[in-house]
Amino acid sequence: MPYPVIPETITVHLGAPDEAAANVTVPFVDYIKNVASSEIYPTWPESAIRANVLAQVTYAMNRIYTEWYRSRGYDFDITNNTQYDQAFTPGREIFENIGQVVDELFNDYVVRQGNVQPFFTQYCNGSTSTCPGLSQWGTVFLANNGQTPYQILQYYYGQDIGIVEDAPVGGNVPSYPGVSLRFGDFGEEVRTIQRQLNRIRRDYPSITQIYDTSGVFDQRTEQAVKDFQRIFDLEQDGIVGKSTWYKIKMVYNAVKKLADLNSEGITLSEADRLYPSVLRPGDSRNGVRAVQYYLAFTNFFLFDMPILTLDGIYGPETEQAVRRFQRAYGLPVTGEVNYQTFIFLVRAYEEIVSALPPEYQTSREELYPGQFLTIGSEGEQVRQLQEYINAIGERDGGLPRLTVDGVYGQETDRAVRIIQQKEGFTPTGSVGPLTWLGILNLYKGT
Repeated sequence: MPYPVIPETITVHLGAPDEAAANVTVPFVDYIKNVASSEIYPTWPESAIRANVLAQVTYAMNRIYTEWYRSRGYDFDITNNTQYDQAFTPGREIFENIGQVVDELFNDYVVRQGNVQPFFTQYCNGSTSTCPGLSQWGTVFLANNGQTPYQILQYYYGQDIGIVEDAPVGGNVPSYPGVSLRFGDFGEEVRTIQRQLNRIRRDYPSITQIYDTSGVFDQRTEQAVKDFQRIFDLEQDGIVGKSTWYKIKMVYNAVKKLADLNSEGITLSEADRLYPSVLRPGDSRNGVRAVQYYLAFTNFFLFDMPILTLDGIYGPETEQAVRRFQRAYGLPVTGEVNYQTFIFLVRAYEEIVSALPPEYQTSREELYPGQFLTIGSEGEQVRQLQEYINAIGERDGGLPRLTVDGVYGQETDRAVRIIQQKEGFTPTGSVGPLTWLGILNLYKGT
């Protein structure tokens, strides 16, 4: 899961979760001002006000970050029903001093030290209702006794909490990448699913363990998805569509107890990224070369444009090609490549390759098949890869002799890793467009 960002807006359901009620979308900072003005008094000591505002910001952030309601099929982030969430009254008056505190603290939130997700800062008023978390009236007592906002929060949530200050503000973007993930796909979103399924497996051990969580949707990942779908009564197709994505997230939240005071939490290592979320003009990396590979092909067959240079530099030519592709496929025309644009690009490439006319048949054998080749892959492309590797080994040595059977097994994986190591690629054992192109060039002696 990614690092949290403060959302620009939040969608509030004006009732209990299953109640037929309106949704309103408001700026996040205005939402917190409304909640704070609805739940606490402007006459309270400033330390108490600040402690409560931090708890309210963090509570809302937890609901958004975990997609608590959206992972259950709702179209909102939080309710205004105090039985479930925080009070929110549309159009209510905002107290001036509370508004000023919120303006200062709206992008600060509470975490358990060593974790990245906003802590579930459960609270109640402490007079008509009590709970294991923070007591709002209790904060007044502590503030009057000289406690700081941080000390007040520590009193209720433990000594090991911390405050993230000045967190970045960004769009409230759903985590689902917008396209289904399947065998042969690749990227950070696949890696997210792999890590979440491995954690869920600790509570549901019949789910296949995924040993390599490098972001390649391999055979074990496909089987783990099918196992999960079987357990939770979803169609067992091994594809992570929207319903499977959010079911995985909901179960992951549950086993990690991310909406509980005793949350297991999400550690820094669990939130790291191997791959950038967006490629944009000015970038220079292997990911850009992969995008250029797909763009070069689609440029030629879809737009009759000159072939792009695969230089790994996201310059004006690449940006123009991205915009052209996004416009043609009805995507937001940003000139940047997020995961949705990348997957649409891969799918377009696959469709073109599969529909090439006979005059391109010879060249087709040399084209990257579109999907990552990895353990469990089978077919003509694997057979072709094995022939290339054997030819390279006969000339250069140092590679195992492969059986050309079209089945991507352990020996093929080992040979690919050796080539990747020699050619300066990360030795994953899986063949994406750049490894395929590297092997093809070695085969041709170029």
